[in-house]
Amino acid sequence: SQMPHGHMPLPSFWKMVGDTLQQSGTQLRTFCQTFETVTPSPVTQPLNPAEERKVLSLVSKHGPDKLYQVTSNISGSKDLDLTLQRGQIVALLQSVDTKGNTSRWLVDAGGPRGFVPAGKLQPY
Repeated sequence: SQMPHGHMPLPSFWKMVGDTLQQSGTQLRTFCQTFETVTPSPVTQPLNPAEERKVLSLVSKHGPDKLYQVTSNISGSKDLDLTLQRGQIVALLQSVDTKGNTSRWLVDAGGPRGFVPAGKLQPY
């Protein structure tokens, strides 16, 4: 009764809730379509000779199916986080951190090992 719509009959209230949810869903879909149109998809960066040697080493240690490329610069902020540049190649060691968080992956960057945000990696 203290709600602004507490005086409405129940069927009218549920219709209003449904209409609001439908309108919000439409706005979200429009936003997603606009975002996908405006945001360019990451492109594979060419490798310099040193990076190419590191990639060959990662392939021999971990296999080609474990390689990922960094899609944007990563600045490590927590203990065991790595700082990596866009275009670097890493090998996936675990798709979860020590606390079970699947949005942080343990990777081998060809020397240092640490955690990076999973959303900033794409299969290589």
